Amino acid sequence: MEKTRFQAQMREYAKFVNAQLDFLIPEEAVSEKPLYESMRYSLLAGGKRVRPVLVLGFCKMCGGTEGQALPFACALEMIHTYSLIHDDLPCMDDDDLRRGRPSNHRAFDEATALLAGDALLTKAFEVALSPESITQLGASRAAEGAYLLAQAAGDHGMIAGQVLDLQNDTLPQLTAQRLQQTDAKKTGALLRAAALLGTIAAGAEKSARQAAARYADALGLAFQIQDDILDVTGDEKTLGKPIGSDAEHGKRTYVSILGLSAAREKVQALTEEAVEALAPFGERADFLQTLAQALAVREH
Repeated sequence: MEKTRFQAQMREYAKFVNAQLDFLIPEEAVSEKPLYESMRYSLLAGGKRVRPVLVLGFCKMCGGTEGQALPFACALEMIHTYSLIHDDLPCMDDDDLRRGRPSNHRAFDEATALLAGDALLTKAFEVALSPESITQLGASRAAEGAYLLAQAAGDHGMIAGQVLDLQNDTLPQLTAQRLQQTDAKKTGALLRAAALLGTIAAGAEKSARQAAARYADALGLAFQIQDDILDVTGDEKTLGKPIGSDAEHGKRTYVSILGLSAAREKVQALTEEAVEALAPFGERADFLQTLAQALAVREH
C-alpha cells in the first residue's frame, strides 16, 4: 500500500477509536472524578493504537465493518493501557516516564494508578459485552470475544508473561528461547488477540483465523525485538522515555543476547513471515501487510 494512503488509514482508525474511548470514559464524571482523570490520563495519551487498529483491520479484511469491531478494539486498548500503568509501578519496572509524560503513578499517586488500571481492566469487559456489542455481533460472538480477551490478558497470556519477565531477572543465564517464550505471552498474547478479535467480529472462517494467528505471532515477536533495538539506538525525545533503561536495570534483551545486527535480521525475517501469512487475501491484506512493514522500521 502506498505510504500516504497507509498513513491516512492509520489516522482514520486512530481517530475512530479515540472518539469512542473519550465517550466511554467521560471527562465530566463527577463522583469518580480523580479516578476518571487518572484513567483518561493514560488511555487518551496517544500512542500508536496498534492493537485496536489490528482489530479493525482484520475485521475489514474478512468482510466485516469497523463498527462491528469497535467494542472489541476499545476493550483491548483499555486492557493494554491498564497493563502499561501497572508495568510502570515501582513494584514492576519502576519507570517514571511513559509517552513523554510522567507515568500515571507519578502524575497522580501509586494507589490511584493501581485503581485506574483495575478500573480499565474491568471496564474492558463491560464494553466487550455491552448491549451495543451484542447488538452488533450477537451474544455468541460477543461472548467468544470476551473469553478470548480474558485468556490473552490473564494467567495464560499477558499476566503469565509478566511473571516470567520478573523471574527472568533472577536467572543466572537467559536464553533467547526463554525470552521468546516470555514475550509471546507478555507482548504477543494481546497482539494475537487483536487479530483474532477482528476475525471473530467479522464472523470469519477457520482458515482466516489461522492466517491471522500466524501473522500476529510473527508480528508480536518482531514488535518486541524492535522495542529492544530502540532502547539501544532510539532517540529519547522521539520515544518519549529514557534510552538505555533496559541496560540500566540489568534487563537482558534480544539485543544483549543476539547482538544488534542479528536482532535486526530477526525483525526483518519475522516481518516477511507476517506479510506472507496474509498472501491468500490478496489486495484486501494490503493495509495489514504495510502495517507489519511499518512497525519493523518504526522509530518509536
